[in-house]
Parts: sequence; C-alpha cells; structure tokens
Amino acid sequence: MKGKLHKKFETDQKTDSFQARDFVVLQEDERYPQYIKFQLVQDRCNLIDNFEEGQDVVVHFDLRGREWNDKYFTNLNAWKVEAPAGVEQTTSSDVPDLNEADVPSSNTGAPQNQEESPSSEEDDLPF
Repeated sequence: MKGKLHKKFETDQKTDSFQARDFVVLQEDERYPQYIKFQLVQDRCNLIDNFEEGQDVVVHFDLRGREWNDKYFTNLNAWKVEAPAGVEQTTSSDVPDLNEADVPSSNTGAPQNQEESPSSEEDDLPF
C-alpha cells in the first residue's frame, strides 16, 4: 500500500517479551481520505524510525484475523516499510527477519491460531 505517513506512535512494551508499535498511513487515492492503521511487532518496531510524518511510504503487510471468546480481531501487520521507487530514505536500518510463528499477531493476549500464508517468489518472508 502506498500513502503518506500520517502518524507514528511510540513502541509499547506489552509484556516482558512482546512489544508493538502502531503507525497510520493516509491514502488519498480515493474520493475520501483513508487513514489506515498498521502494527509493527518485536524487532520490526523500528522500521518507521527513519521516516518522517508527511513522507511518502510503501507498506508491505499481512492481513490477520482471528476469533477469541466470540469476538473478532483484524490486524494489518507490517513487515516492511520503504520509500517509493525513486525516493531515497534519509538513512537505512538493518532489521532481522522474524518468523511470524514466534510473534503474537496482536496485543490482546488471545490464543494464537496461526495459519501459513501462501508463499510467493517475490515475497521475502520465510513462510
């Protein structure tokens, strides 16, 4: 998804072993502006450090949803944030790849039922 970084929040240490960080991207391609909230987890929380609010970004993400106690949750889990083609970032950041099975998909503390995503040759994810 392409858009402008509208807002980035501080990293929230949910538990001793889990951290998450939200950020919002403004997509103005539609008749009405859309504010899309994404979540970064664990070692990926710093992926947006090198971007300023108002800067164009491309966000690669997975759509995740699950049920817990008859409640339904949907998350947009970002795994890569980059400048659009032809636009250079101010600095670069080396972030290790994470195996999603090691990372909870949200901060609800709900039981996890992860399913593997279909893989693609263009995808740099390990699953």
